[in-house]
Amino acid sequence: MANSGSLSYKNQRVGVFVDVQNMYHSAKNIFHARVNFKEILIKAVAGRQLIRAFAYVISTEGGEEKNFFSALSKQGFEIKEKELQIFSGGMKKADWDVGMAVDAIVMAEKLDVVVLVTGDGDFVPLVEFLKINKGCQVEVMAFAESVSKRLVEATDFFIDLSAEKNKFLIKK
Repeated sequence: MANSGSLSYKNQRVGVFVDVQNMYHSAKNIFHARVNFKEILIKAVAGRQLIRAFAYVISTEGGEEKNFFSALSKQGFEIKEKELQIFSGGMKKADWDVGMAVDAIVMAEKLDVVVLVTGDGDFVPLVEFLKINKGCQVEVMAFAESVSKRLVEATDFFIDLSAEKNKFLIKK
């Protein structure tokens, strides 16, 4: 069962995996704001040893998000970019779930703590796998208003970004 505190030690090796689309849409739709990813990274690392921080992003043909990607990179994130898929019927697909899960599993050997920044309940099996098979402590950071209850229950620690809106949101 998740708890809002955290067992953190300075020498823990941390990997941060950010579902940028999930966080962007949560902040935009619920709070009419943007996410302060720099503050999220600081909170995720929490004085521990950062091994790698990934930001999973979707690019469009217009490329208007390039400045945003550059800003994320300057804040310490490695950018994992995928193009928005548009199907013949007009349906759009932008999904990094499998890529994020694979990266977390591959990195788990080098990590003590995996921090997933997402509210997406599709990550419950990943959380369980990392805890049981890799021995990782798994923390989830998301907005309480948009996080899957199952994800909160599966994780070792849940950090509610809504508790400090002034820190984690940028009003437009």
